[in-house]
Amino acid sequence: MDRGVCDFSRMLIEYSGGTVKAVCSLHCAATHLANNIDKTPNSIKVGDFNGKQLIDAEKAFWVIGGNKPGVLSKKAKWAFEQKDDAENFIKTNQGKLASFEEALNAAYGGMAEDTIMIKERRAMKRIKETSQTSDASH
Repeated sequence: MDRGVCDFSRMLIEYSGGTVKAVCSLHCAATHLANNIDKTPNSIKVGDFNGKQLIDAEKAFWVIGGNKPGVLSKKAKWAFEQKDDAENFIKTNQGKLASFEEALNAAYGGMAEDTIMIKERRAMKRIKETSQTSDASH
């Protein structure tokens, strides 16, 4: 996934020892954190949904759910630097205000369903690409 395209959902995990991991979404961050359970994160940053700048994920105001599709997730999880921005998003798009811990737990809780959705999307994309390639050769 292109982090530039997902600047509103991207995340940056900085571990003690200097290792840094950049990902496109909370789904990918949760996967990376789970796969690196023995590493200690010094900081976790997330793209502010509105401003796109990286903010402290633990201090952010998160919105879980709503009617806006998530990034690699059936249940969206968005971060906002300002509580007012999160509340305004909820007024327009629904969802519920949450902490980082709640958003991360929701990411882990939806991992199986999200993985199935991602696999299905990728399979459909391959079918479409194969179809377009065979159509172009005729």
